[in-house]
Amino acid sequence: GHLHHTVSITTHGMYLCMYNKQVVYTGIKDIKMISDTDTVVTMFTTGDWEPYGVTSAASGDLLVCLRKDDQSKVVRYSSTGTVLQEIQYDSQCQPLYKWAYYIAENVNGDIIVTDWKKNAVIAVDRLGIFRYSYSGFSSSTVTTDSVGHVIVTDYNGDKIHMLDRDGRFLRYIIPEGGIDGIRGVCILGDGEMMVGETKTGIAKRIKYLDE
Repeated sequence: GHLHHTVSITTHGMYLCMYNKQVVYTGIKDIKMISDTDTVVTMFTTGDWEPYGVTSAASGDLLVCLRKDDQSKVVRYSSTGTVLQEIQYDSQCQPLYKWAYYIAENVNGDIIVTDWKKNAVIAVDRLGIFRYSYSGFSSSTVTTDSVGHVIVTDYNGDKIHMLDRDGRFLRYIIPEGGIDGIRGVCILGDGEMMVGETKTGIAKRIKYLDE
């Protein structure tokens, strides 16, 4: 729990990930990286689209949630900002997302997004083909673990939803003493996760699996 050091940034820093051992986060209309010298550099811009969630893919690419007006999509970028894939519509040419918010990649290649407007988790496969949707609660952040569990924070419900890799509900995770206004979550390994409370500023380490 000791503070190593701090780096000042010019945006809120809500959406970030580790990429090639560097911190990457979304700016106003660009993707930024904190370098080894603790300076902020712009990796690439996103044009007219505003970026939200970002995650590092197993392929070495970046997956980014983008929004413009009432449109939302997921784009796969190379490290230099080349667009490699765009995911926006289903097989019926209907929008997959209303407001893609946070994003994660599962071990099977699924791309999983929390949609703020739909209050849903939406998963597509690596080709961008719709796989499943899980809804009915105030979904916030999403992550996955090494065996393919999908972990979603429930901001208003003060709990964590654990799904299998096909989007089927497995159980709730509610730590001893509860959790208040949960948002950030990351998997630590050995069946443990770290979650953050927005209302208290407290981070809690939770054992959720016996491995």
